[in-house]
Amino acid sequence: MTEANKKSISRPLKSKTALITGATGGFGKVLADKFVRAGASLILFGRNKNLLKNLHQQLSSGLSKDQEVYLIEGDLKTIGDLPKLAAFYMNRLGVPDILINNAGIVGPIGSVWKNSWSEWNETITVNFLAPVVLIRAYIPEMVNRGSGKIINISGGGATGPRPNFAAYGCSKAALVRFSETLAEELRGTGITVNCIAPGALNTRMTQSIVNVGGEEAGKNEYSTALRLTQENDTETIKRAADLAVFLSSSVSDRVTGKLISAVWDPWKELPEHLEELDRTDVYTLRRIVPKDRDMDWG
Repeated sequence: MTEANKKSISRPLKSKTALITGATGGFGKVLADKFVRAGASLILFGRNKNLLKNLHQQLSSGLSKDQEVYLIEGDLKTIGDLPKLAAFYMNRLGVPDILINNAGIVGPIGSVWKNSWSEWNETITVNFLAPVVLIRAYIPEMVNRGSGKIINISGGGATGPRPNFAAYGCSKAALVRFSETLAEELRGTGITVNCIAPGALNTRMTQSIVNVGGEEAGKNEYSTALRLTQENDTETIKRAADLAVFLSSSVSDRVTGKLISAVWDPWKELPEHLEELDRTDVYTLRRIVPKDRDMDWG
């Protein structure tokens, strides 16, 4: 293997630019580090200017001469400002090659009828509507360019009921179905759209569940969150970030419209199964009917 080929493998995102929302959160920081190591330039989006500057400083030592890091301070709750913000940075930096909608909030915890309606609205806005607005802002130029990678981060509740976390689960389910739909609309344009289920991570969301306690969150949710905060599991979050790099690289150019589990799915093997991925509904949200469970009625 030539030295050039080795560099290509170790830096599969060289000359690419990735926009990462929620960059200063637990998963966002790991994503940023992995993408720098993969050779990408970054546009880091977050609410806190000081945290963004600190992250920039942490990443600086790993940057090559051909890499840049840009910072955008903004709040996804103000979705009315997002198209203007996106247009402003497109004029300055161009259209990112990769858009990762990572930012999210856990929202109200507890029974639906006890939840704050304003917190419900905020959760749907940040976790679902804001990603849609950003995607809509960037897609026209991605289509004109003929390439683009869009990655949306899913979460618990997207594929099944998650009691006491209805707003969060519904927002993530909507994001997954939107991603599937958008992928079909964009077939043939050179743009792929996928979702990542990162697995159980120790993030600020996890700590918020611990803070609320088992009575509101539920005993299982609370015990899981407490365990995550006490363990030092770095492998799960790194594997999720590795999947994001994989979906951002050219090796996954034909993988689109899928919800992929970083922990459980054999995602490194997906390029070997492109025909099956294209012609089936594997790794997607679907309704289950009796025959799917070997029942002879319905």
